[in-house]
Amino acid sequence: MTKVIVVTSGKGGVGKTTSSAAIGTGLAVKGYKTIIIDFDIGLRNLDLIMGCERRVVYDFVNVINGEATLNQAMIKDKRIDSLYVLPASQTRDKDALTREGVERVINELTEKGFDYILCDSPAGIEAGAILALYFADEAIVTTNPEVSSVRDSDRILGMLSSKSRRAEQGLDPVKEHLLLTRYSPSRVNRGDMLSVDDVNDILAVPLLGVIPESQSVLKASNSGEPVILDTESDAGQAYQDAVERLLGNPVELRFLNEEKKGLFSRIFGG
Repeated sequence: MTKVIVVTSGKGGVGKTTSSAAIGTGLAVKGYKTIIIDFDIGLRNLDLIMGCERRVVYDFVNVINGEATLNQAMIKDKRIDSLYVLPASQTRDKDALTREGVERVINELTEKGFDYILCDSPAGIEAGAILALYFADEAIVTTNPEVSSVRDSDRILGMLSSKSRRAEQGLDPVKEHLLLTRYSPSRVNRGDMLSVDDVNDILAVPLLGVIPESQSVLKASNSGEPVILDTESDAGQAYQDAVERLLGNPVELRFLNEEKKGLFSRIFGG
């Protein structure tokens, strides 16, 4: 049965698209037929992070408007057979998406046997973001450990409980997960950043994962390769753990504590 998962946040720049790319790739690596849809009409960054920007011919809006078929617009990943990307339009207005058009695309993807449809949402509560979450079965609310980001995530949780199709039809609520990104234990210890417990106390949403602040995320984005494929990096490993939890496998949280420097490092500043 196809699951629709929205990756969303109240605030921009918290790592939604990075997380969509990583989690979608992780699901496909596990053998699930997965597509990641870029709902950020007018900006379009998912194709860059997935390394397929040169292969975009048609986009999500072209499919909705009947200017291209879904098969023409979907881009198959060159690394993983079961992974696809549906890019956003760079030239259209955000109002180009319609509920009927999005529903038609999701229904067609369901008929094509996709296990997971990941909706990479624009930030905030504008029309594109509402459409991205409307059809969701599950939601990954992405936030940084700072007060403004957490507060805005609380607004998104309110939208999920009131504006989704499940809410409208009185079905089981959207299953919510919290993904905490750019986490730095040293900054938490200095009091510059909220701790995991602080965020849990405010939002009270099951924690899917904690992604450490890492240069490997920027490096992966610049090279067009989802960071989850960098299995040596702490961020890549943290996303792998998050995918396991999303699939219902209990995995202990890592990268929550500051690494203690050895004597050599303390003496020489390493």
